[in-house]
Amino acid sequence: MVSGLNLQTARRVVIKIGSSLLVAAGTGELREHWLQSLAKDVTKAHQNGQEVILVSSGAIALGRGVLGLGASDLALEHAQAAAAVGQIRLAQAYQEVLAPFGLKTAQILMTLDDSLNRRRYLNSRATLETLLGLGVIPIVNENDTIATDEIRFGDNDRLAAQIAVMASADCLVLLSDVDGFYAANPMTYPAAQHFPMIEGITPDIEAMAGVGVSGLSKGGMVTKLMAARTAMDAGCAMVIAKGDILHPLTAIQDGARVTWFKPKDDPQLARKRWIAAMKPKGALAIDAGAVAALKQGKSLLPAGVTYVGGTFGRGEPVSIEGPDGQAMAKGLCRYTAEEARIIKGHQTRDIAPLLGYAGRAALIHRDDMVLM
Repeated sequence: MVSGLNLQTARRVVIKIGSSLLVAAGTGELREHWLQSLAKDVTKAHQNGQEVILVSSGAIALGRGVLGLGASDLALEHAQAAAAVGQIRLAQAYQEVLAPFGLKTAQILMTLDDSLNRRRYLNSRATLETLLGLGVIPIVNENDTIATDEIRFGDNDRLAAQIAVMASADCLVLLSDVDGFYAANPMTYPAAQHFPMIEGITPDIEAMAGVGVSGLSKGGMVTKLMAARTAMDAGCAMVIAKGDILHPLTAIQDGARVTWFKPKDDPQLARKRWIAAMKPKGALAIDAGAVAALKQGKSLLPAGVTYVGGTFGRGEPVSIEGPDGQAMAKGLCRYTAEEARIIKGHQTRDIAPLLGYAGRAALIHRDDMVLM
């Protein structure tokens, strides 16, 4: 624990697990004993009331072992084939180690396109929120079966950071083969300075970043700094900790040597500030009852909307105006302008008959809204 940063008090935690932690380099076999120890840590966190998302590498590493593809660099088609085989084994492994503790798991496969496309981003965010609300442990991995260089994150450090932002997580844990950030590679320079906490990614810090040394993991310290910048800007604390030990999360809580990256704000405030800075593409007028509901922290339902102005797509920002015509909030609408015009003034139960499909209950969710 450093300066109040504490894994145990985080409400929502994203944990990134690298290939070298899950898969034995020599045999390509799953490190079952290590995974079982992680499952116990995740169970403790869940019992503590924390919501946990796992971002896991390992599909290609497991699949190449099954297919006998060896340790050399794989051609794209072989990497995708290995991922297709390994994803099944990876998902099954997590299910088997967490099920004895009464925990349900779900697999989510993503590409960089999914985080850049607003519609897919909102769908992914909603899916994560629903799974966490149901007490499920989402297991996220890059969809290597279809990903090409143009649509890849390229490493799961940055994927984990994007998931942390998407889920408004309080803490991102990067389990690594080193116990934090050093002024130089500690494997080459044993006397290199260790940083217990970093409050900003400065040019000096960037200059100190080295490259990965593991044969299975692609993420070096450079990508971890990129992840840290993304997380910190979104109000999410990040910690780099040694992962190749049993019970790595317990070790962090017990004061193991790590590096914390201090966030600028809490994730909800950072998200609200981001929304507030966006230029509205349209406007929604609402009645007095809806105004009162929003001021109580509730979502905006179609029943409270009296007018829809402008042309906007799903997930785009709109201004929310009270009966006096004054803007009182701004938010990301879960429907297009055309859809919003059809369902405005109607009850949630009427959405499916009106649109011909089941939509979201809220026109704008409270997490996607900021009051002016």
